[in-house]
Amino acid sequence: MVKSKVILADPIGFCFGVERAVNLLEEALEAHGKVYCIGSPIHNPQETARLKAKGLIVVSSAESIPEGSVVFVRAHGLPERDKSFLLDRGHLLVDGTCPFVLNAQEKASFLSSEGYKVLILGDKKHPEVKAITQSVGKFSCVVSPGENIPDDVLGDKIGIISQTTQRLQDFITLVRLAVQKAGEVRVFNTICGATEARQRAVAELAGRTDGVVVIGGKNSANTRKLFEIAMERNSQAIWIEEASDLDWRWLEGKCLIGIAAGASTPDWLINDLLKLLGKAKGVVKEDGR
Repeated sequence: MVKSKVILADPIGFCFGVERAVNLLEEALEAHGKVYCIGSPIHNPQETARLKAKGLIVVSSAESIPEGSVVFVRAHGLPERDKSFLLDRGHLLVDGTCPFVLNAQEKASFLSSEGYKVLILGDKKHPEVKAITQSVGKFSCVVSPGENIPDDVLGDKIGIISQTTQRLQDFITLVRLAVQKAGEVRVFNTICGATEARQRAVAELAGRTDGVVVIGGKNSANTRKLFEIAMERNSQAIWIEEASDLDWRWLEGKCLIGIAAGASTPDWLINDLLKLLGKAKGVVKEDGR
C-alpha cells in the first residue's frame, strides 16, 4: 500500500481565546464541582461533552440557574445587562469571554455612544453577534456576507464592525458599500488575527494537497468558514467533527492530505484523527512548516 503524507495547517487547534476559556472553565470545575453555562461554552460538541462529564451544566437561560451558583460566561460573551442580572441573583461569574470578542462589543458600544448606526458583519443567530446587538440595541443592524445594506439604516453616520470570525474580504466589501451610501463611515476591523491566519493557512493548504480534512464542530462559525475556503481552492475538501466520521473511500488515490481544524477543535480530536489515519493508510506525518 502506497503511503500517504499528511500536512497540518499552521496554526491548528485551540486559538488563544478558546484555550483561555477552557482553562478557566476547568479551573472552576475543579474548584467548585458544578458550573453552569448559558449555551455551550465553545462550539465543539465533543469538547463540551468532556466538560459536562466534569460537572458542566449547560442551560438555555439565566432564569433556570439556581441562585448563588457558579456561572461561566462563555467565549462568545454576554451582554452587560445579562451579567448584571446574574450578579444580582448572587451568582459567582467566571468570565471566559474572548478578549477579541470583548473588543468587538466595546467598539460597537463606542460607535453607538458617538451617534453612529452600527453595522455588524456576521450571523444574526450567532451568540457572539447576539451579545453585541443586545449591547447596542436598536442602533445596530446585522448584515450577512453578500447581503445588501438595508435602506433604513443608512444615514449621515455609519459605524462598521465585524463578528470576529468573518472573512476579511467580506468585511472590505461591506465597507465599500457603506462608503457609497453614507455621509460618514467609521470602521473598526474586529476580525480576530488568529482567524485571518487560519483562513490564509487553509487556503494555502488546499492549493497544495490532493484533499483537505477540516475537523471541527458543525455548530462552529469559524470552522464553517475554513471549510468554505478549502472548497473554493479544492473540491476534495471534507468537514468532519471527529475521526469516526471519516469516509475511508475519500482517501482513495490521495497521496498528500491536508488537515485543518477550527479554533474550537481540541488537540485530542486532531490526534485521534492522525492516529486513525496512521492505522488505516500508514500515513507519514509531515509538519509542512
